[in-house]
Amino acid sequence: MKRPLILISNDDGYKAKGINFLIEVLAPIADILVMAPTNGRSGMGCAITSKDPVYYSLVEEEQGITIFKCTGTPVDCIKLALHEFPERTPDIIIGGVNHGDNSGVNVHYSGTMGIVIEGCMKGIPSIGFSLDNHSPEADFEPLRPYILQVVNQVLEHSLPIGTCLNVNFPATPIYEGIKICRMAQGEWTQEWERHSHPRGGDYYWLVGSFCMRDEHPEDADRTNMTDGYVAITPIQIDMTDYRMIEEMKAEWSWES
Repeated sequence: MKRPLILISNDDGYKAKGINFLIEVLAPIADILVMAPTNGRSGMGCAITSKDPVYYSLVEEEQGITIFKCTGTPVDCIKLALHEFPERTPDIIIGGVNHGDNSGVNVHYSGTMGIVIEGCMKGIPSIGFSLDNHSPEADFEPLRPYILQVVNQVLEHSLPIGTCLNVNFPATPIYEGIKICRMAQGEWTQEWERHSHPRGGDYYWLVGSFCMRDEHPEDADRTNMTDGYVAITPIQIDMTDYRMIEEMKAEWSWES
């Protein structure tokens, strides 16, 4: 029987330690196709390239592993891979492993989760893996058994159309286990740091801190990460507020 095919990309670039760790972990159980950005594309979300040409080239090819680099965004990488290699649909699309967490509202900014959302919109089971450590030399080894467990579960059970998984790991050497969570509710505050340019004027660095709206919600991803758990959050691409639909129909006044 054919082994599963897993399409992998990231937003840290094809040379990043996280994506190469992911390739190493999954190569024994699946054929791997990688289409990843030439360099870092963090914070790109679901951005696509529409005004410039996009190029890709082969980096490496061996038995069961093919790696390409691409000049586009993370989402461009997924679109291009599916376009260029239509003869075999991936069984899973994976973003990561990201250097930095994507819990809470970070889902909306993340290039890693942009990959996952794009795969989900294409009807392919998709997973994002992120480690709460921005260091280029972060230790990914503790993630190994959990990545295999999550991927094998998705291969066995699949995912509903329109649903993908956001998996976040705290930066600890040992995990307490896995918790199935919701997104933490909160917002980024004090997001800009101003500095004076030596040649005149000011410039700004994006910084900020995340503030939870609840004190310590036990079912939220960031809370469980703080407590040492691997947080898995099912994400839906349908952003419709169905409760608000009913409220607007029942309680709001509309003229014909």
